[in-house]
Amino acid sequence: MSIRVEEAMNNWPVNGTNGNGKVHQPAAGLRGVQVHRIDVQTSKRMEIHDLTATVQEIVHSSRITAGLVTLSTMHTTTAVFVNEPQTALLEDIQAMLERLVPRGDEWKHNDPRYSDCDRQNADSHLRAIMLGSSVTIQVAEGALTMGQWQRILMAELDGPRKRNLVLQVLAVG
Repeated sequence: MSIRVEEAMNNWPVNGTNGNGKVHQPAAGLRGVQVHRIDVQTSKRMEIHDLTATVQEIVHSSRITAGLVTLSTMHTTTAVFVNEPQTALLEDIQAMLERLVPRGDEWKHNDPRYSDCDRQNADSHLRAIMLGSSVTIQVAEGALTMGQWQRILMAELDGPRKRNLVLQVLAVG
């Protein structure tokens, strides 16, 4: 797996006016919205990657002290969720997805009578629905507010492919 982060594509300040038309500048901390693109090259059809360190690095470099970060996938056959990255648990998650949404079942999305998709990937779309397409994490004192075992995970469900995710940083202080 390789990860590439593109610097902020947009930076919108969130400052109010003080009533006389002058912009009010915050006393401390950064305020505004920053958007970053994260590219992940996957190597298997189904795999789970821990993106927590990448997100933490972006939060640190953005100098945010308080706010929210939202990580979203730009694909319908990947997922983003929070859980523990313990190897056995990750294997259990993959086994659960395979059991609940078998690849070989007769899904209409895979049938040329109903769909023009030739990837035979209905299972990947359905699995992504189960896991979700984004997560939002609070930031306090410049750090992600997560439990001891929580990590931000991305599931590749139809790889190997280059995947794009967007991280939006909303700084309020």
